[in-house]
Amino acid sequence: MIQLRVPRRGSRTAIAASLAVLCSLLAGCSKGGESAGAESPSSEEGGLVGSPAPDFDLPAENGKKPASLSAAKGKVVLVDFWATWCAPCKASFPKWEALSKKYSGDLVVIGISEDDEKDGIDAFVKETGATFAIGWDGDKGVAGAYKPGTMPTAFLVDRNGLVRYVHSGFRAGDEKLIAAKVKSLLE
Repeated sequence: MIQLRVPRRGSRTAIAASLAVLCSLLAGCSKGGESAGAESPSSEEGGLVGSPAPDFDLPAENGKKPASLSAAKGKVVLVDFWATWCAPCKASFPKWEALSKKYSGDLVVIGISEDDEKDGIDAFVKETGATFAIGWDGDKGVAGAYKPGTMPTAFLVDRNGLVRYVHSGFRAGDEKLIAAKVKSLLE
């Protein structure tokens, strides 16, 4: 657990140090000190790699088809756990949108918001240009089954419904790694 101390009034060094710690925590949008952009062992993500992906069916938050794994049966699926407060999530959405368009018909992208409230989801989706299915996991039931360790966390599910890859965090360039994984699952 990280604790931030409130510096004495006028202590610029202490204020700067506190802000640096806070910014580094927010930049990764991570829990438990994990770094954004790092591949996570499957044990950190609920031990799902190689196992059937937990099914879910959430109402659409963006007027699209419901966010449903079973509706994507027979396709490769990218299930992305995200939140409106997460800067790396905002950076990842246009990349997932591009992948969705590039592999249209073969790849289904589903974004699952882990926000505590629905407020802000529509604005986030519009701002990032996402047209893929967006669901809100208000009761955290889907996250409970997948156990994402950080925001964002992407789970790649093959055509047979098995989780084949988990990627925690997002940094510029990560989309190339994910695209290569998607391509290998489509071959």
